[in-house]
Amino acid sequence: MGSEAFIDTSGFYAMLVKKDEMHPKAGEILSEAARRRSQFVTSDYVIDETATLVKARGHLHLLPKFLDTVYRSEACRVEWMDPDRFEKTLSLFLKHIDHAWSFTDCFSFVLMKELRIREAVTKDSHFREAGFIPLLA
Repeated sequence: MGSEAFIDTSGFYAMLVKKDEMHPKAGEILSEAARRRSQFVTSDYVIDETATLVKARGHLHLLPKFLDTVYRSEACRVEWMDPDRFEKTLSLFLKHIDHAWSFTDCFSFVLMKELRIREAVTKDSHFREAGFIPLLA
């Protein structure tokens, strides 16, 4: 893992939910990042998507600690959508309308390109399609 890795919804979910098949691998990635003092980056859109997924799958009890941990973390930085990033995301989304990429995926790709991040803690194969390295795939 490089000095920074992006964390996607499926990565957060794997870290949070012990029954997720990638929970052990996500734990290894966290341990290695702590050892190397690596940083994680995510977005407000991913936080929204993760909170919605965790709630929809009945893991409400995990939400308060998850949200508090992410926002107080020194190891994880949240990048926010702004008008310029929205335009870039919209452009990428429309350019690749034939792909199954979500708008949130496209925002993640825009951020990763902007921040020069190659790796993502995710199971989502869309990251590989977009030229990034999914660490849980």
